[in-house]
Amino acid sequence: MERVRKPDWLKINIGSNERYTDTKRIVESHKLHTICSSGRCPNMGECWGKGTATFMICGEICTRSCKFCNTLTGKPHPLNSDEPLHVAESIRLMKLSHAVITSVDRDDLPDLGASHWANTLYQIKLLNPETTTEVLIPDFQGRTDLIEMIIAAKPDIISHNMETVRRISPTVRSAANYETSLKVINQISKSGLVAKSGIMVGLGESPSEVEELMDDLLENGCQILTIGQYLQPSHKHFPVAAYITPEQFDIYKETGLKKGFKQVESAPLVRSSYHAEKHLINKHKK
Repeated sequence: MERVRKPDWLKINIGSNERYTDTKRIVESHKLHTICSSGRCPNMGECWGKGTATFMICGEICTRSCKFCNTLTGKPHPLNSDEPLHVAESIRLMKLSHAVITSVDRDDLPDLGASHWANTLYQIKLLNPETTTEVLIPDFQGRTDLIEMIIAAKPDIISHNMETVRRISPTVRSAANYETSLKVINQISKSGLVAKSGIMVGLGESPSEVEELMDDLLENGCQILTIGQYLQPSHKHFPVAAYITPEQFDIYKETGLKKGFKQVESAPLVRSSYHAEKHLINKHKK
């Protein structure tokens, strides 16, 4: 497949300031994993420059091998029982008012990592009672009891990414599936907590398929949607089918808001946790 040339609007300014340096030091000194670095997020410079980071728990090796993801895959190491406390302490050192937590998939564990998740959230609240939290969770194989453990920990926003439209989902996701992800969103919404999801575009989807996905999410109670450009992490990953124009991203945002989403972040460099703190501010306004 012929490579599609990356357009000028996808140029990334890494940037650096004192806050970026401090955040980098804290992350490295506590041996923390962040999706910012492992996922090669294009917004790392901006976010770390503001003193925010998305912590990735349950280790750095994922049991799944999705064709779009740059996270390491293979046989994970045992869970680090000190990790929940290390994350909580780092959030305190960074003086974060809002923290975002995600994880690799841990299909090797009996509870798929859910109790480790719950303990992490407990430690964060214990050490940082004023800090609000957003979690970006795996599908936990659709097990309602495990998702309920996350819900019971009462994060402010629970996000689970659909990643792509229904037709392409089986091609790029190694174990997760479209319907299971919708059920996860539905369970979050029915709990009364804010449900959020994110997708990538540029994988070969059509605008009508994106609109179908929007409708599916809204029917299952999703309130916040993020849409960003898929960027191929390496030559081994799924190729970019198209670079979506900023104008089309604006159309997606307008369409999503008209359909009924409370918040839509839609731009080439948008990622799941981009401007997450803004979503929380707007949530409290409602």
